Amino acid sequence: MPHASVIIATHNRANELRACLAALSRQSARDSFEVVVVDNGSHDETPSVLAAAGSAGVRRVYEAQPNRGKARNAGIAAARGELIIFCDDDTLAPEGFVAAHVAAHAAAPNSVVSGPIINVPDAAHLVRPSHRHYSRAFFCTCNVSVSRTALLAVGGFDEQYDLYGWEDTDLGIRLRTKGLRRIFAWPAYLYHIKPPHPHALERRRALATEKGTMAARFVRKTPSWPVKLATGAYTANFARAAIFAAAPMRRLCERLANGARPGSILAAWATETLVDAAYIDALKSALRQPRC
Repeated sequence: MPHASVIIATHNRANELRACLAALSRQSARDSFEVVVVDNGSHDETPSVLAAAGSAGVRRVYEAQPNRGKARNAGIAAARGELIIFCDDDTLAPEGFVAAHVAAHAAAPNSVVSGPIINVPDAAHLVRPSHRHYSRAFFCTCNVSVSRTALLAVGGFDEQYDLYGWEDTDLGIRLRTKGLRRIFAWPAYLYHIKPPHPHALERRRALATEKGTMAARFVRKTPSWPVKLATGAYTANFARAAIFAAAPMRRLCERLANGARPGSILAAWATETLVDAAYIDALKSALRQPRC
């Protein structure tokens, strides 16, 4: 039986998944772990990628309903390892990635272990981790590990988070309530491939809308001040956002985001402002909706 299971949920990212699995096949700890990929309703070349990877021991689980929490729960159920390592399908793991997670848990049992996530545009720009890659996040499924026993004890991911965002933070709160502590292991780093996207603003606003909707669900489930602060669901933040909600300000941001020199400070500020506005709009709208 493998000691660890690397779980990857994927949806329509066959090329990214192929590169991710190739990196995992080169791990120094290759004999001590398995890879479980949950195909979350893909209709691209993902089945072919997984069929080819099957000869290398990669196990495929299928979950038709697009839902990150549900997909990862299916992966947990199928996993044979006691240590569960989560990573995303658009990541590249250095050779010592799995071994670093295993070593961190050996040194600090009953912990949640995370490592640096290094955002890079492509595989030609891989850099070593530095202080810029430190994160205070307790549980981020791009790069985190925890025992299968602990995950099952808190019920796994809440599948009510059926859009983008907050399902991992919600799970982290429940794990912390059970007494697990967080360890940040610098050797357990990986690369998150984030190439420039021709429609980056539209894509980010769409994700922000989903995340704002899920933030309201998170606040209603756990209406504590830490959750309200984390999600931005408090009066002072709404007042700040209202400054930029006026139509003239939004028109200005639209012009700057689409017309200023790409990569300029003004374009970046306008883009972040518009993404934040989409998030806040969705959060406030969802909070106004009656409870189901």
